[in-house]
Amino acid sequence: MWIVILSILGTIGVTMGVGILATAPGRQELMDINIAALDFKKLRDGTYIGQYCGTKDHFRDAKVEVTVSSGKVSSIKVLEGKNVYKEGKPIEIRNGLTIEDLNNSVIKEQSLQVDVISGATLTSNAYLKAMENALKQAQTK
Repeated sequence: MWIVILSILGTIGVTMGVGILATAPGRQELMDINIAALDFKKLRDGTYIGQYCGTKDHFRDAKVEVTVSSGKVSSIKVLEGKNVYKEGKPIEIRNGLTIEDLNNSVIKEQSLQVDVISGATLTSNAYLKAMENALKQAQTK
């Protein structure tokens, strides 16, 4: 009996270890990512789509739609991303916060230089990079 239990626990441990090792390069990529300090005072009105696609893995790939109205970011909609919505509703990422909280911070601050969701830094960085890529299209010279 104990051998069966220990075998099951060992298998679970090995599986988790392999999963962590397999996603390590993608996690490192997002830890090292730079979010540009775009000038939000130079945005053209319109709707822009941006995405983040990891080069090491695609676990946290994100695609967003950012709307600029009267020169300000007025809405941010997630078009694609894993583990942020279930049945059309935002799900808790960490500590009661959802991706909508990150989006609302960007809208409120009119900046990408906002606090990330504590405990979900990598996911936050992926979405902020997708927003940056959308807003680069809205920049005026």
